[in-house]
Amino acid sequence: MPRIKTVEEAEATGPLAEIYARTKKQSVAGVVPEILRTMSLRPDFLGAIDEASRMHFTDGALTRAEHEMIASYVSALNRCRY
Repeated sequence: MPRIKTVEEAEATGPLAEIYARTKKQSVAGVVPEILRTMSLRPDFLGAIDEASRMHFTDGALTRAEHEMIASYVSALNRCRY
């Protein structure tokens, strides 16, 4: 049972519904990740995190694959499934 209250996709309206739709469309798995759902009660904050995440994972000095590899390695070191 989750300990953080979230807004389900079917219940999302307005800006939250737009963020969910955009995130789901951009997701390889076609889902809104649970980590993002934890911020669903604050669509303004979720939107800022989503925007920063997209900037972070765009190709620049490192490719998206390299960013993901580093994030996965750090998560494993921290024993975090994300």
